[in-house]
Amino acid sequence: MASTPETLAAGAAPARSGVGGRNWLPSLFDLMVVSLPAWYFTAGDGGLLGLLVDGDTGWHTRTGDWIRQNASFVYRDIFSISKPGEPWFAWEWLCDVLFSLLSQWAGWKGLAVFGIVLSTAFFGITFRHLVWRGANIYISLSLSLLVFGASTVHLLSRPHLWTMVFLAAAAFLIQRDLRRPARWLWALVPLTALWANLHGGWLAGVALLGLTAVGSALESQMRGGSWRAGLRYAAAAALCLAASFVNPYGWALHQHTLAYLRADWIKEFVSEFQSPSFRGEMMMQYELLLLAAAATTGLMLRRRQFVGPLWMLFWAHQSLVSARHVTLFAAVAAPFIADELQRAWSLFVRRSPRNSTPRILDTIALEARPAISRMTVWLVVPFVLAVLPGFPINWPADAPGLRFPGKIIAAHKEFLKSRRLFIEDYWAGYLIYHSYPNQKVFFDGRTDFYGEALTKDYLAVIHGKHRWKEILNQHRIDAVLVKPRWAVATMLKTDPEWRVVAYDTQAILLERISPPGWMRAQGVQNPGGRP
Repeated sequence: MASTPETLAAGAAPARSGVGGRNWLPSLFDLMVVSLPAWYFTAGDGGLLGLLVDGDTGWHTRTGDWIRQNASFVYRDIFSISKPGEPWFAWEWLCDVLFSLLSQWAGWKGLAVFGIVLSTAFFGITFRHLVWRGANIYISLSLSLLVFGASTVHLLSRPHLWTMVFLAAAAFLIQRDLRRPARWLWALVPLTALWANLHGGWLAGVALLGLTAVGSALESQMRGGSWRAGLRYAAAAALCLAASFVNPYGWALHQHTLAYLRADWIKEFVSEFQSPSFRGEMMMQYELLLLAAAATTGLMLRRRQFVGPLWMLFWAHQSLVSARHVTLFAAVAAPFIADELQRAWSLFVRRSPRNSTPRILDTIALEARPAISRMTVWLVVPFVLAVLPGFPINWPADAPGLRFPGKIIAAHKEFLKSRRLFIEDYWAGYLIYHSYPNQKVFFDGRTDFYGEALTKDYLAVIHGKHRWKEILNQHRIDAVLVKPRWAVATMLKTDPEWRVVAYDTQAILLERISPPGWMRAQGVQNPGGRP
């Protein structure tokens, strides 16, 4: 097809996928795929604890506990005091169950293992795809490192890792089908059914197939063919969309998801829905990929190739609108960038004198190609060894203390259980992990459940804006756990109805010591007590 590379590395053929013949010897591919995540998660900033910095992992895990204990899907809220029992879509329920099983098996270690395995799979699929397309070791490894680097901020033990892995796999499978149509394309249908129950990003796969259908039709027409060339991918997209209805909520999940994605207020509150800020090393790597994709798009359009440009333009736009799509753009764009770099390298080598440095480097790359084209069973051995008891890895016993007020929560666990608590949404999931079902909160990371009005109330309180005190009174909040620098902390410290229970540089815990005036007039003595 016109959207696949026209030239490969000099003297090399596309790498065969699958497990190679010499399974008893680990390959260079195995070594590279294992070593990068191993280095990053043991020696990089944050280490293994970096996987556990998102508090939402806590309520995901306890949701899975509830599903397993009740042998039922979740349809109503189980965590809040602000909207108790109201309809809720636990759209990542299958991943929640997996989290529950992993937590039961090994606690926070199990959750960290999940993050490592899926992060490694994401890197491995990307690297494998580039090698398959014919990129030499310099290009394929460098681009894979860029993709991994641009994705590091999202390498967390959260359900969204499934979308990173599945989209990279879907892109690889579709590109294989464009080169040589096969039945494997239809594997995307059951994959989407699984995807829709693991993470809400399943729409990304349907979008990729839709763009492929349009691009294939355009390419066929440009060659004098028929637009029907895109029907195969349009049919696959339709079947995948139909497969996504296999979930506990049916069509209501799609209605809810689309409404959530279209909501402008979410972009004001959730940072990952906002446009990326081009600061830091990760964003520099993303910027390099963005510029390379722009140049690649122009070159491909000159050759009347449309599938790749449509993929890159669509995901570039999505990543510029929402930072959460940066990783998806990187995984989708890298294969096409690799094609152009390989073309440029091959041309450069052909024009270089015999025995020149480029020729020598190219020879080394050709000799290394069999080693990076072969995948063996040894790839999984390090992961099996790492989880064995007694293996010398310092697995986390809790989420990172620098991110969560673990000391205050542990010291005042019983106190918190007896209170109607207002807590930072980022910390709420962590608290739910440690104290559910005895602890419920005013607000947590489920912004799609709480909606615009309650989200704005939450923001009004933490920033000490108009009605902040009225909101606390309305919901009978009698304990607050927030950062000391927040406006509400400063205001409550000087309020005679409140007192400080505990305080450190990370968090401050306050309790209401007397009900507000209007409650006293009605005889309410304990506004936050449990019924």
